[in-house]
Amino acid sequence: MLPMSGLNAVKGVGIGGSGMESIETVETERTEGAVETDVVIVGAGPTGLVLAIDLARRGVRALLVEKADRLFPGSRGKGIQPRSQEVLDDLGALPGILAAGSPYPRMRAWEGAERQGEWDMMARSEPTEQVPYANILLIPQSRTQEVLYARLRELGGDVRFGAALTGFRQSEEAVAAELSTGETVRAAYLVAADGGRSTVRRALGIGMTGETVDPRPMLVADVRLSPDAIVDRDNWHVWPKAPGGAVALCPLPGGDHFQLIAAFEDEAAAVDTAPRAVRELLADRTPLAATDVVEVLWASDFRARAAMADRFRDGRVILAGDAAHVHSPAGGQGLNTSIQDAYNLGWKLGRVLRHGAPAALLDSYEAERLPVAAEVLGISTRLHRASSEGADTQRGEEVQQLGLGYRDSPLTVETRTGLADGALRAGDRAPDGPCGAGRLFDVFRGPHLTLLAVGVPLPPLADGSVRTARLAAYEPYGTGLFLIRPDGYVGWAGSDGDGLAGYLAAFGAAHPPAGG
Repeated sequence: MLPMSGLNAVKGVGIGGSGMESIETVETERTEGAVETDVVIVGAGPTGLVLAIDLARRGVRALLVEKADRLFPGSRGKGIQPRSQEVLDDLGALPGILAAGSPYPRMRAWEGAERQGEWDMMARSEPTEQVPYANILLIPQSRTQEVLYARLRELGGDVRFGAALTGFRQSEEAVAAELSTGETVRAAYLVAADGGRSTVRRALGIGMTGETVDPRPMLVADVRLSPDAIVDRDNWHVWPKAPGGAVALCPLPGGDHFQLIAAFEDEAAAVDTAPRAVRELLADRTPLAATDVVEVLWASDFRARAAMADRFRDGRVILAGDAAHVHSPAGGQGLNTSIQDAYNLGWKLGRVLRHGAPAALLDSYEAERLPVAAEVLGISTRLHRASSEGADTQRGEEVQQLGLGYRDSPLTVETRTGLADGALRAGDRAPDGPCGAGRLFDVFRGPHLTLLAVGVPLPPLADGSVRTARLAAYEPYGTGLFLIRPDGYVGWAGSDGDGLAGYLAAFGAAHPPAGG
């Protein structure tokens, strides 16, 4: 049971419909009946679901609350990059994602009713031993969330729908969260995964520093088209010179749905998301007739913005996903960066809550993820502006997120010297490859750390939470010992075991409890 001493005397915040207001104290009778858990996760989008899955497999109790009465219904973030596919493989969700997704279609330009050129927006690569998932996968965000939710339930977790966070407060020992259901939930940590307009972030007074990438509004909608419509499902159709602003129709896998994106040249335009208005927009700007739109399933408007929270943590409250950084949709970076926030945070919470690691381990979350978010924001902003200026910028390795790493992290220790320029170093993503009858990713899969010996002996280990493997030789790794973190990055590397025990001590108990 988590101690709650001091909570009644700690200032908190209330989250109301008209903004935030201070709450000086909380009545004793409300905290006495609090629901107990380890982590409260606010928001059941991809970030919250991935974090809940990772905590569930670690035996960490988590309450995932969502103010809506169902999962998000739209296609908004529709691309799963190669690195995120590796994450979902580890979490056991990739089979469902692959079954529901498809390769990205080739782009097809139109001028009125005339077909023009065709090209690949996404560079295509062949899988290799080191990179088994080489290409971005097209899958609507709504379907991604359904697969993640199903995986969470397989692990015994769930989502509390219709439960909005109405207030929270924290002491040095715990967080108390108040829900619209009338419950008070007591936890060790609260994670805000509640989107770009995060009420938790605003309640904490954490600012967002950024810029408007494009002041012109945009419409995004999911539409079902008639089979007689002029567009086929083999291409992503684009009218770059459409009157009033460019229009794109991307076929979504698994049916007759398309994602519609329409730009508005007029910065002051009021975007009407009503089904009638969506039909009229397509009829006005493309050769499709209004009657070709059988159904408008979901619609929203937005302006492309790039912004990042000034910090990702306030005591026992942690920001993740869009609550911490907001991206332009160009390059498919937002959802993927959010997934990897959760993946980075999940194993650290697990080590602190189940293995006795010092709470200071959580400081590395911001130290690692904030620079990554800044780099990715720069990529998506640059791609958006290039596309807006008419450049057919192909998305290649820079958007796949395989090259992102943590060489400058406080958790990264490289003890080898004289390495070649292209050598794998501590902080880098650990490549896949053959290992015995299986693959390295099979060895890494799970909540544990892995010690990989390549061309050197395995030292004795007292830590029961570390799995070991040995390769006689494998060129991508070179020679040495590599401690692979639970999120698939090399944390420590050395020529022998000197210093390894001290490094492992930062991650907690040598003999983890069952399920940890």
